[in-house]
Amino acid sequence: MDKESTLPFYAKASIFFIGLFAFLTILYIAQSIIVPVVFSGIIAILLHPVVKYLVRFRVNRIVAIVITLTLTFITIAAFGGLVVSQAKQFSASWPVLLDKFTDLLNHVITRTSGYLDVDPQSIHDWITKTKGELINTSTASIGQTLVSVGSGIVVLFLVPVYIFIILFYHPLLIEFIHRLFRKSHQSQVNEIVTLIKTVIQRYLVGLVIEAIMVAILNSAALFILGIQYAILLGIIGALLNVIPYIGGIVAVALPMMIALVTKSSAWYAFYVMAAYYFIQLIDNNYIVPKIVASKVKINALFAIIVVIAGNALWGISGMLLSLPLLAIVKIIFDHIESLKPWGFLLGDSMPPLLLIEPIFKKSRKKANDKS
Repeated sequence: MDKESTLPFYAKASIFFIGLFAFLTILYIAQSIIVPVVFSGIIAILLHPVVKYLVRFRVNRIVAIVITLTLTFITIAAFGGLVVSQAKQFSASWPVLLDKFTDLLNHVITRTSGYLDVDPQSIHDWITKTKGELINTSTASIGQTLVSVGSGIVVLFLVPVYIFIILFYHPLLIEFIHRLFRKSHQSQVNEIVTLIKTVIQRYLVGLVIEAIMVAILNSAALFILGIQYAILLGIIGALLNVIPYIGGIVAVALPMMIALVTKSSAWYAFYVMAAYYFIQLIDNNYIVPKIVASKVKINALFAIIVVIAGNALWGISGMLLSLPLLAIVKIIFDHIESLKPWGFLLGDSMPPLLLIEPIFKKSRKKANDKS
């Protein structure tokens, strides 16, 4: 008589953590291969409806993919041209801004040293020493930076190729996914695949709309306050805002520094912070719930954890990919019976906590009656 062999809990936990460590190690080591493929896959999912729309009008599939990619890269190139033109103006004024910032820093050091009874010269010496160490460190890492930039350019040329191949072999990939599972599970697999495509498409479209709206609001607020380089700072703030929960905090620092340097009163930095705070309120309470968050139901705790983990694993790319990948994981969890509790944990559906109190009251009442 065959008996089922059951492993103890500590053995199962050990196997799980060893497997997780091995999986994360592979993701880290092979990031130069995996990250471009994941980016290309997500972009291909976003562009697939356009290709499908053109094919309906009897356009050859290859021609439809080429047209879609061409329109996409023309849009990206136009946006990049705008950013580069603004960045050139900013870089031309950078030495003047740096001198003004240095004067401001010296003034702050002098006043602070008076309050704290510290020799200002020692603070200046520390800043000079730190600046020298940073310059030496930067010089030593120039070679590594050039290698990274070179590999980034290679990846930049590979991504369109990956997107083209994924779009072209889309029917083959979908059929492969179906053949991995039994016929009895085909309807469930089809539902999961369709839902993943829909969520990713809507999420990315919502993210683009959010970035455009935030960029317009940022630029308008900076224009009203008379801050220089309003368009560039507004766009940078919107791009940083795409990184959930963390980017919005970082985005306000640069315009506040520009306001401190270019304006006669330090109050303008406070006005910039207040304007960005107001925009964040609009973004968090209207734009995100209506356009972005309604498509991806992930609670804030796991969103922050996965963004930080993505940064540790893949850097900025990991921060950008973290939420879409977590959304895919949640969809899979929600459609597999044994994994549904984990899908519930990742979501933002709060259980009715108010119903728990009457249960405790009833149990206490029964205990008192018995005593």
